[in-house]
Amino acid sequence: MVVNHGRWPHGSDWLNEAAFECYLPLLETIHRLVADGISPKWTLNISPILAEQLASPEFQKELSFYYDNVRRACVESREHFGREGQKELVRLTHFWEEFYERMWELHRRIGGDIVGTFADLQRAGHVEIMTCAATHGYLPLLSRDESIHLQLRTAVETHRRHFGVAPRGIWLPECAYRPRYEWTPPTGRESGRERRMRPGIEEFLAQYNLEYFVADAHLLSAGAPIFVYRDYFPLGPEMTGAPAMKASSAGPRSPYASYRVASRGGTGDATAFFRDPRTTLQVWSRDHGYPGEFNYLEFHKKHFPGGLRFWRITDASRDLGGKQVYDPDVAREKVHLQARHFAELVKSTIADARRDGEAVVCSPYDSELFGHWWFEGPAWLGEVARELARAKVPAMTLGEALEAVPARTTLSLPEGSWGEGGDHRVWLNPDTEWTWDRVYSAETEWVELLAHATDDPRELKRVITQATRELLLLQASDWQFLITTGAARDYAERRVAEHYAEFKRLGEMARRLMAGDPMSVEGADLLRRLEREDFCFPDLDPAWGNAAIVAR
Repeated sequence: MVVNHGRWPHGSDWLNEAAFECYLPLLETIHRLVADGISPKWTLNISPILAEQLASPEFQKELSFYYDNVRRACVESREHFGREGQKELVRLTHFWEEFYERMWELHRRIGGDIVGTFADLQRAGHVEIMTCAATHGYLPLLSRDESIHLQLRTAVETHRRHFGVAPRGIWLPECAYRPRYEWTPPTGRESGRERRMRPGIEEFLAQYNLEYFVADAHLLSAGAPIFVYRDYFPLGPEMTGAPAMKASSAGPRSPYASYRVASRGGTGDATAFFRDPRTTLQVWSRDHGYPGEFNYLEFHKKHFPGGLRFWRITDASRDLGGKQVYDPDVAREKVHLQARHFAELVKSTIADARRDGEAVVCSPYDSELFGHWWFEGPAWLGEVARELARAKVPAMTLGEALEAVPARTTLSLPEGSWGEGGDHRVWLNPDTEWTWDRVYSAETEWVELLAHATDDPRELKRVITQATRELLLLQASDWQFLITTGAARDYAERRVAEHYAEFKRLGEMARRLMAGDPMSVEGADLLRRLEREDFCFPDLDPAWGNAAIVAR
C-alpha cells in the first residue's frame, strides 16, 4: 500500500505510473479487441490491496495531480528541446502528450472506476479475475496458520466486495508454495526450537474454495527455474543463509497439464497450472526475449525535470549516454512481428505437448511488465490475441481450462517460488532476517489479541482491527523484495519499521483497554490517523484469522 505513504520517488507515484502505463493501456487494449469481435480470455490477478487503492478517493486525487505534472512535463520538455533545435525529441513530446491525454480520457470515460471496469469485462466473459493474498504476504514464511487464514479470508471477502463474486483461483505471491511438513521458524528466537506440523498451502486454499493456483514449472522436477526478476534487478552473487530448495523424487512431468496438488495426510487439495518455460523465456528475458528489442523504449533513461523517456534501448551493451532517439513507428512494426512469432511458438508448443494428451500453455507474467517495464507490452498483448484468433488457437481463462483440460493426476510438490534460485532467498536472506523477526513477533502478539477481538467496548474492537491492518501491511512481501534488490531499500526498511511500531502501539492500547483504562486523547488521535492513512479493508474482521469455510 503506497497511498498516503509518500509520493515521489517512492510512494503513490508508483501506483500512478502503473495506472497510466499498465492498467489503463490494458483496458484500452481489451476494449479494442472486444470491439473487433475478439475475446482475449486473459486471467488477471488484481490483488486485494491494489483494488482497495484503485477504488479509493485518495488515489483519484493523486492520479489527477500526477496527470497535471506529466502534462506540464510535456510542455516544458517541448520548449526545452525546441530551444536546442532537437526536432525528433520535440515530436516525441507530442507523442507523450497524446498518450497521456488518451489514457486520461479513458479514465474519465469509465468514471475513474478501473476496478469496476475490469469487473464488467469479467461479467461479459472476456477476462477472469483471480485474487492474491490480501497484502501479497509471502505465505510459506508466515509463522502462524492464523496469518495465512487472515491473508486468504481477507482476500476472498475483498474480492467479492469489488467484483461481485468470489474468486475461483489465486495468484500465490511470488508463486511461493510450501507443502505440509514439520515446520520451524527459519529465523528469530524460535528458530530451530519449535517444530510443528504445518498444513500445505493447498489445504488453506481448499478451505476458501480457491480451486487453482499457478506454480513455477521447476517445481515439477526441482529443476532450474527461469529467474523472473534477474533482468531488471540483478542480485549479484548467490546469497547465503536462505533455505535450499527441496528436490523432488517424482521425476519430470509435463508443464502443459494441470495437476491436483495434495500433501500426504492433508485435508484438502487444489489444482496447479505450471508456467511454460518455452514461451515465458520469450517475454521475460530482457537479453533474449522481446522486451530487449533495440527499437523499444528504454526504461532507465529519463529526461529531467519531468521524467519523460525519449530514447530507445539501442544496444544492451551501451551506457545510458549512448542511447538513440525512440521511433514509435519502428517499434510498432516490431510489435507485429514478435506477436506473430509468439503465436506460432504457442501453436507449435501445443502441437508438441499434445503427443502426451490434451495440453494447455500457461504463460504468466507480472502485469506491470506490460506498459511499465516494457512500454510496448500492451500493444504486443493485443496483437498476440489477434494472431491466436487468426491461427484458430483457442484462448481460455484458467477457470475455463480447469474444466476443458482435466487435471491428469494427484501429486506432491516441493517447496519453492519463481524467484532467484527457485527458493525463498530473495525474501529471506541476511539483509531481510530482521524484518521476519518483527513479523514473527507481531504475529505472536496478534494471536493473543484475537481472543478479545469481539469484546466490548467498541473502542477495543477498533483498536484490534487496526492492529490487524498494520499486521497485514507489515506482512507484505514487497518490503523484503525492495530491500534485497536495492530498488528502494530505505523506503522499504522505513515502512517495515513504521508498521511494526504502529502495531506495537496499538497492542499496548488494547491491553490498557482490556485492563479497564479509558482511551487517552493521544490514543484516540493515533487511532483516527491510522484508520485514515491505512484505510484498506473497511469490513475487516480480526476473527478471520480463525479457520472458516467461505460459502460462495
